[in-house]
Amino acid sequence: MSSPATGNASWRPRWTRAQVGIALLLALLLVVAGKLFWVQGLDPTGRAEAAAESRTQTEVIPAVRGDIKDTNGEVLARTLQRYDITVDQTAVAAYTRVKEDQSTEEVTPTQAVYEIADALSLPDTEVKNALDGDKTFNYVARGVTPEQYGKIQDLNLPYVFGQPTFQRSYPNGAVGGSIVGFLGGDNEALGGIEQTQDDKLRGVNGERRYEISGDGVRIPVAPQELQSPQDGADVQLSMDSDVQYFAQQAVSERAEELNAEWGSAVVMDIKSGKVLAMADSSTVDPNVPGEAEGEDLGVRSVTHAVEPGSTQKILTTAAVMDQGIANPDTEITVPPHLQIDSEKITDAFDHGTQNRTVAGIIADSMNTGTVIMGSKMDKQTRHDYMADFGVGQSTGIELPGETSGILAPADDWDFRQQFTVLFGQGVSQSPLRTASIFQAVANDGVLIEPRLVESTEEADGSVTTPEQPEGKRVVSPEAAQQTMDVMETVVTEGGAKEAAVPGYRVGGKTGTAEAPSDQGGYDGYTTSFVGVAPMEDPQYLVAVTLQRPEGDVHTIGVTETFSTIMEQVLHHYNVPPSTTDPVEIPKEVPDNLDRSVTPTNALDQTWPSPAREESQG
Repeated sequence: MSSPATGNASWRPRWTRAQVGIALLLALLLVVAGKLFWVQGLDPTGRAEAAAESRTQTEVIPAVRGDIKDTNGEVLARTLQRYDITVDQTAVAAYTRVKEDQSTEEVTPTQAVYEIADALSLPDTEVKNALDGDKTFNYVARGVTPEQYGKIQDLNLPYVFGQPTFQRSYPNGAVGGSIVGFLGGDNEALGGIEQTQDDKLRGVNGERRYEISGDGVRIPVAPQELQSPQDGADVQLSMDSDVQYFAQQAVSERAEELNAEWGSAVVMDIKSGKVLAMADSSTVDPNVPGEAEGEDLGVRSVTHAVEPGSTQKILTTAAVMDQGIANPDTEITVPPHLQIDSEKITDAFDHGTQNRTVAGIIADSMNTGTVIMGSKMDKQTRHDYMADFGVGQSTGIELPGETSGILAPADDWDFRQQFTVLFGQGVSQSPLRTASIFQAVANDGVLIEPRLVESTEEADGSVTTPEQPEGKRVVSPEAAQQTMDVMETVVTEGGAKEAAVPGYRVGGKTGTAEAPSDQGGYDGYTTSFVGVAPMEDPQYLVAVTLQRPEGDVHTIGVTETFSTIMEQVLHHYNVPPSTTDPVEIPKEVPDNLDRSVTPTNALDQTWPSPAREESQG
C-alpha cells in the first residue's frame, strides 16, 4: 500500500511552454493597457497636449500698415500685400497630388521645379537651387504678388509654403520724401511721419494655428485657432502735395543756381499754424532710401539750427511796439555807426547821420537803428520776448530730430551779445521756428505752434483729430498790426522789392547771417526771406532759406524765390487779389518837417552801450 505522501507528490500541476507564453503575454497586455489608460486617460504629464502641440503650425498674419495721405487725400505711402515663398528642403520628394476631378498624379521634384518657375516667372536653375539642400527653411522668392502666391497655392506642394508680408510703396517718390519717411529692411520705421506715427500706422499682427500631418500637409478636419489682425490707422497730413512739389522745384533751382549747401522752403497757413509744405533742395526718395545722402534723410527746416540774421528784426520790432517804445513812423536819429567804448556797430551800407522812421530802419535793415530802439528794453525783457516767441524751444512738429536752437539766459549774454540778438546774431533757431515768429505777428500777435498731422482714421472708419495747440498771445493786436505795416514797407520801399507778388499786398523781411564753420569762425552766409500775404487779411506764409550760397553777398538773396512760391500758393488756393492800397510810411523824416506835427515823438537817443557786430541785411 502506497503512502499519501507519495501520491500527493505525483499530482503536482505541470505548465506547458504555451501556457507560460500566454500568461506572459496577458501580463504584458495588462501593463500596456494600464500605461495607455495612464497616458491617454489621466495624462498627468501632458503628453497628449505635447503631441498635439508638436503637430501645430503657427502662421503670423501681419496687420496691414495704414496709409499716409496729404490734406486732399492723395496717398503718400501705402501698403501692398506680398508673400514670401519658402521651402522645407528636407521634405522635397515625389508627391501624389489629388487633382480637382479627384484623380491623382505623381509630382516629381523635377516637375515641381518647372511648375514653381512658371508660377513665379523665375529661371528653372534658380528654383532648383532653392529646393536642393538639407535646410528645413529656405526662401524660394520674396515679395511675390497675391496673384503669384495664388498660383503657388494651386500647385498644392506639401513642402512649399507662403508667408504673408507687405511692401511699402511711395507713389510721390521724393516729393515730400523726408516728411513721409521710409521703412528699413525689417520694416523698421525710419524717418518722417513713418517714424513718429509708427504706433498708429503699424497695427497689431494676428495669427492662425492649425495642425499638420507628418508629411507637412495641413489636416483639413483638425480645428484651427484664428486671431484676426488689427490693421493700422491711416494718417492724414496738412501737407499739400501740389504746394510741396512746386516749393521743392523753386528752392532746388535757386540752391543749384548759387551752388548752395542746401535750401529749404516752409509754407504755412497763418490762421491755423498748419504746415502746407516743407521743401528741401535735395531729399530722399522713400522707395530707394539707400540711394540718399545722410543729410537728405531729415527735414532741414526742422533739424538744422542757423542764426536768423535780420529776419529777427521783426521780433525786435514787435517787442518795441508792444512795449509802447515806438510806432512805425517814430523818428530815430541814426548815426553812421554806433561807437560805445571799444565796440562799433555798423550797417551794410555807408550813410551819414539820418533821421529815420522805424519803418525806414527795418526797410533798409539797419543794425544801428535796430539796436537804438531795441536797447530801450532791458536785457531780461529782450530775452523774455524771444522766449515767448519760442526761440530756444522746439515747436513740437510731428517729425523726428527737431532742434530747439540756442537762446542763452540773459545773465549769460556777454557785452556784445546782449545787443546782437536784436538783429539775429548770437542766437540760433530752425527755419521753421523763424517762420512761426512771422506766423504770430501775422495772426494778430497769437503764436500757434506749427502742426503737420490733421487726423487719423482707424480701420473701422472712426476718425480722430489730434488736439490742436492753443494759441499763445505774444504781443498785442495793435503791436502786431504796426509790425505788419513795417513788414509791408520792406517790400514796397525797402530792399526786398523783388518779393512783390503781382496783384497782392505782401510784407516780409530779408535776412543774411554769417554761417559758423565747424573749424571755428565763419565760412559763408545763411540768406533768407520770410513773408506773408495778402496784408489786408494775412492767410499764407512762405519762408525760404539758403545755406552757404556762393556769390556776392548782395546777390545771393531769395526774395524772387519767395515771390515765385507765394504767387503759386495764392493762386492755388484761389485767394482774391488785394483791393486796398499798401500802407505809406516814409523811410526818412524830412529835415524841414514841422516838428510840432511829427506823427509820433522822436525816440530818446540815450541807450546802453551797444557792442560791435556786423550783419548784412
